[in-house]
Amino acid sequence: MLKYTGLENKNVLVIGLAKSGYEAAKLLSKLGANVIVNDGKDLSQDSHAKDLENRGVKVIGGEHPLSLLDSNPIIVKNPGIPYTVPLLEAAVEKGLKILTEVELSYLISEAPIIGVTGTNGKTTVTSLIGDMFQKSRVTGKVSGNIGYVASKVAQEVTANDYLVTELSSFQLLGTDRYKPHIAIITNIYSAHLDYHESLENYQNAKKEIYKNQTEDDYLICNYHQRHLIESESLSAKTYYFSTQQEVDGIYVKDGFIVFQGFRIIHKDDLVLPGEHNLENILAATLAALLAGISVRAIIDSLTTFSGIEHRLQYVGSNKTNKYYNDSKATNTLATQFALNSFDQSIIWLCGGLDRGNDFDELIPYMKNVKVMVAFGETQSKFVKLGESQGKYVITATDVQDAVDKIQDAIEPNDVVLLSPACASWDQYNTFEERGNKFIKSFQAHLPSF
Repeated sequence: MLKYTGLENKNVLVIGLAKSGYEAAKLLSKLGANVIVNDGKDLSQDSHAKDLENRGVKVIGGEHPLSLLDSNPIIVKNPGIPYTVPLLEAAVEKGLKILTEVELSYLISEAPIIGVTGTNGKTTVTSLIGDMFQKSRVTGKVSGNIGYVASKVAQEVTANDYLVTELSSFQLLGTDRYKPHIAIITNIYSAHLDYHESLENYQNAKKEIYKNQTEDDYLICNYHQRHLIESESLSAKTYYFSTQQEVDGIYVKDGFIVFQGFRIIHKDDLVLPGEHNLENILAATLAALLAGISVRAIIDSLTTFSGIEHRLQYVGSNKTNKYYNDSKATNTLATQFALNSFDQSIIWLCGGLDRGNDFDELIPYMKNVKVMVAFGETQSKFVKLGESQGKYVITATDVQDAVDKIQDAIEPNDVVLLSPACASWDQYNTFEERGNKFIKSFQAHLPSF
């Protein structure tokens, strides 16, 4: 951890406790700042609040008094708190600096930073880069919006590591000097307009990721959205990724992932399915190469990385059949996405809580479905759906029974996909429980040696 002295004896107001506020307050105290934590909730019984008070940090809960601004503090706010709350509006009026805790992570990190943002795919890209580091001699730690507070992880890394940080638009909006050595923008679509008020504001928040980069840094962007940055004054070396054409960066050609003319891996050998994940893989692979991770480690990761738990998660293969756990697909939109991710024949496990809707909107995505296994309250609806499309339909009592019954129907190279399109509560407490039952059932059918 760098011995940053810029906050020593400065008044700092942390607004919003939560995980990031708690870690930020502890770090600020360690850096010698005069810290006050404020949260609109009653914190009298909060264990984190009590711990901070034991450390000498003043904690004020239950209201946001404007008098907190009398000392003209630097503000470190929870990313989810909108700038329209009266306390922050008053702070803006006074011209006070308003930051988020990722700024602190930059100020103290000995490690160079890989920053990942985008509307879709940033969690997968961050996780995949982290997995590549785990399989490499180069070390890196994952942090940020993915669930590990960046300012805490930044205290643990050294100059020989990388700090890989997933960044939301909310976090980026509260940065000042923040500068990743490698910045990734997966894509930018319309999102969070209730917070940012306009698409332009949202886009500008995402662009904060490269505003401080220099010619020694790298920016990785989606080639098909290059118009979003072409008018910008960029200092960093800019690389693109594309699944459709050769670009200055990384791309797919003749089925291979290619960087600077070098073939890395054929896309048929990847375990993360779908065109969207191919883009994520390109971005992560390019960042890993720039960080010095070996091609061997990258290939190892790309052929084993399971993805985000319960979200098109690769759980393994039995002979030539790959199994995917998409238990988090609790609606038809998520299942459309999953069914569209495979070119191979699919054995589709579906069903769950009946909320009164039908499933005809799935029909255009069923072309590769060979077998359907229906269970749960919606079983009869999925049987009717499958039969209407000429599919072979099996009925099962639950997920475990479904995995048992497909063993007689499965053929080489079929993909087994649990993507229920329904909530789990008719048979399971959570979608996680349902997904874990699927994984255990798959494991029960692995050959024993």
